[in-house]
Amino acid sequence: MKTRNRIIGVVLVLIAATGLQSCFVAKKYQTPEIEIEDQYRNISTTDSTTLAQMPWEQLFTDAKLNNLIQEALQSNLDLLMAVERVNAAEAYFKQGRMGYLPTINLSANGGNYELSNNSLSGMSAGGNGPNYENYQLNGSISWEADIWGKIRSNKRAFQAGYLQSEASRRAVESALVANLTSAYYQLLALDAQVEVAEKTVTTRKESLETMKSLKEAGRVTEAAVKQTEAQLYSTQILLSDLEQNVVLLENTISLLLGKSAGNIERSTLAEQTIEIALKTGYPSQLLRNRPDVMAAEYGLMNAFELTNVAKSNFYPSISLSATAGLESTNFDDWFDSGSIFSNLIGNLAQPVLNSRRVRSQYEAAKAAQQEAKYNFKKSLLTASKEVSDALYSYEAEQKQYEIRLKELEALQQAVVYSEQLLNSAYQNTTYLEVLTARGNALNSEINTIDSKFKQLNAIVELYLALGGGWQQK
Repeated sequence: MKTRNRIIGVVLVLIAATGLQSCFVAKKYQTPEIEIEDQYRNISTTDSTTLAQMPWEQLFTDAKLNNLIQEALQSNLDLLMAVERVNAAEAYFKQGRMGYLPTINLSANGGNYELSNNSLSGMSAGGNGPNYENYQLNGSISWEADIWGKIRSNKRAFQAGYLQSEASRRAVESALVANLTSAYYQLLALDAQVEVAEKTVTTRKESLETMKSLKEAGRVTEAAVKQTEAQLYSTQILLSDLEQNVVLLENTISLLLGKSAGNIERSTLAEQTIEIALKTGYPSQLLRNRPDVMAAEYGLMNAFELTNVAKSNFYPSISLSATAGLESTNFDDWFDSGSIFSNLIGNLAQPVLNSRRVRSQYEAAKAAQQEAKYNFKKSLLTASKEVSDALYSYEAEQKQYEIRLKELEALQQAVVYSEQLLNSAYQNTTYLEVLTARGNALNSEINTIDSKFKQLNAIVELYLALGGGWQQK
């Protein structure tokens, strides 16, 4: 009879709480309205095709580069750490999905107890430090009713946290593909510059011998010889710097590959061609193509749901708990029917005074949500800016590369003409003109190679800015 009355009381508490549910229901998340331009700056887009939808294997066709990227995706330490963060977030997400289920605990204990003669328990037992035994086996179950949507919001918050970590992993993967490709192209450019510098050193050694012969013939002075010698040394210094940069960049690529520093197998800059149309799509597509933008929105979703949780703390919590088991002071009677005990408790708790803790948590959650919203907007604006920057850089580098080719051709011809005039003892031609022409030609050739690298790198940056690099075939 008493048990039935207790159950009825618990049911009445739950019914009363359900009637109060209209006071607060957890809100559902909606993507905030953020004004997005229809077109990128100075770009006229006519369809939704975007470079981001293309797997990196199709964009970067160098077989040796592809092997390096595959290796990095398997062993890069930053990416492996990102994967572990995903695993941790997934564990919490699984926990959040089980929030609706009750908590069940089992315990067993037994022992011999001796009471102190001077304790209240000992004195009430007649003194003399009585000994007694007690054995207990019980199970308890507790369950909280999700009247205000607190558990649902927690579940969604854990889910958003998991999706955010997964999007962050994709962002790391995308950045890894781009960074490795950029470093690879830069290494090829350095190789080409080293080759130019080596040829120039050989040529200038020959020029130095020529100048010595011209001096002996009285055609030039000792100053001309020394100027030619100094120009040789400056080229050798340039070559040394370039060779050092090659080693340092190989070490950087080795780190991206997650292995000790060593030689990097590679092809040549001349073999690199990207003939795919550079489609950008529309700015609104960045919401689903850019992993960092997706991560920022999942961060906003997480903060939104945690605000729901914080607000639900203003309302009563409704819970039900029950305990049942066997307890006896005699081991032989432990499993006797007379040792059975049980209880059933319904609990309604309403915060009244708690040092403003609940309100402070709610206000902090709202501020965190607003910050997450600003971060989401900033990530979207940053993504749009990076696309415009990368595409403009590519177009600019393409123009500059064509001009540099013409400049290089003109300067190389100037070197040939000035040397021919000097060797033919043309009186208006001096050794200084020859040295200037040679220096200008070398700088132009180095800059032309650098311009070719920047052109390739701009494509890599555009691919990254659009959100490419994490899609699979």
